[in-house]
Amino acid sequence: MPNNRKIEFPSLETDRLNLRILTLHDAEEVWKHFSDEEVTRFMDIEPCKDIKEAEEIIRFHLEDSGCRWGLFDKDKNNLIGTCGYHCLRRADDHFIAEVGFDLSKLYWGKGLMYEGMKGIIDFGFRELGLTMIDATAEPENKRSINLMSKLGFQREVERKDHLISFNLNRKSLRGPENG
Repeated sequence: MPNNRKIEFPSLETDRLNLRILTLHDAEEVWKHFSDEEVTRFMDIEPCKDIKEAEEIIRFHLEDSGCRWGLFDKDKNNLIGTCGYHCLRRADDHFIAEVGFDLSKLYWGKGLMYEGMKGIIDFGFRELGLTMIDATAEPENKRSINLMSKLGFQREVERKDHLISFNLNRKSLRGPENG
């Protein structure tokens, strides 16, 4: 991270979504979202049992060096998912972040996560100065694997913990005019 300062992550906007950093004011919506077993099926958390667990998730991301944006649909302004960066790290002259995302089942198959992810990927490369974004998915999580492919992530070999690794290099997104 630049100069060991905490990065301020702004709200972002796409055609159909408003992305804003989750706060404790969002705890009830976060609880409803993460209490769905379909949402947390491939995540490293159990479904939320109460609002206190949702508050813990929000606090974790507020205290982390990364961020977690809530995805709010512009029509109804309700929380439909989350995405964000974590595990920000420097290695030699690389600035790398891992990305994570989840979406309420009601919104699957509508291109909304693709839209939100394009927004945060663009922000990560242009504004944060990331040189690479990485991600992991369980082999059974076909929707995430397909999304990674559509976004241009390169699939690597399976890791020891049985997760599939992906990475997106800023240089691979540049056209000839960008070097």
